[in-house]
Amino acid sequence: MNRIFLKFFYLFVAIFLFIDGVGAQTVSGTCNIEVKTIPIGGGTVEYLKVGKGTPILLLHGLFAQKEQWSELACYLSAAGYLVFAPDLPGYGKSAPFPIVDYKLENQVRLLHEFTNALNIQKLDLAGSSMGGAIASMYARAYPMQVRSLAFIGSPLGISGWSTQVKSALYQGINPFIPISVDQLNLENQLLFYKPPVVPESLQQSLIADYQKSNRHYQQVWDIVNLYLYEIEKNPPSPIPTLILWGKQDRIFDVVDIQRLRQKYPKNRYLVINEAGHLLMLETPKEVATNYIEFLKSK
Repeated sequence: MNRIFLKFFYLFVAIFLFIDGVGAQTVSGTCNIEVKTIPIGGGTVEYLKVGKGTPILLLHGLFAQKEQWSELACYLSAAGYLVFAPDLPGYGKSAPFPIVDYKLENQVRLLHEFTNALNIQKLDLAGSSMGGAIASMYARAYPMQVRSLAFIGSPLGISGWSTQVKSALYQGINPFIPISVDQLNLENQLLFYKPPVVPESLQQSLIADYQKSNRHYQQVWDIVNLYLYEIEKNPPSPIPTLILWGKQDRIFDVVDIQRLRQKYPKNRYLVINEAGHLLMLETPKEVATNYIEFLKSK
């Protein structure tokens, strides 16, 4: 199944090349990111590792991969942190894992096996979108291990889909599983304040893969969609929490940041202007500055 999700690696290569200030070349010139693998559960998890110091674990979102975190990981490592960013089980190059392991409870369990295998006793935990929901669940399951929690962009789990996402779904379009150029453009418009320019040849390759593996994508979507209110249903948590939310987020509306703050009373928060859903890609330096300040203030 890992080949299915490799398409997102190519998509984000395009994003790195076409968003100002974010680039794989910049990352490679900034820090030395290691790519490692480790057997976990019945499969193998591939992950990025960079830096030395206090461990931070970064969790990506639905249909995404570890490379999203590269630039932020470099900023964090330069500030004295040891950063781990895995391909979540079943995503990217972490394979093979059965469909049942896409359940977020199973993702949490496998990630705990991952941190144990790496002998990480204490960590700071951050997630984006679905990764935010998983991070929240992990912190509740293993409170003695997690020093702090950070939502890098709006998390899955605190509210329903935005009006824009619902509008697409009502028309029979799943904007996260696009099967035409127009649908792919819609996906990027929802994810980014300034959508990246994706070459036509890459567009066609992505769409062909969505079409070929549509059933699997839909199965994963169906599972993850069951967790839309995973954070909302739980009582408030005392864990120190950073909340960063893009003002122009078109996946989850920025007004819902207040609901998230109520669930994490010990929070610091910031709404980032001219930013969408994937803050680590659009505003990595601003994210890093605020995250490092939060970590040092605890």
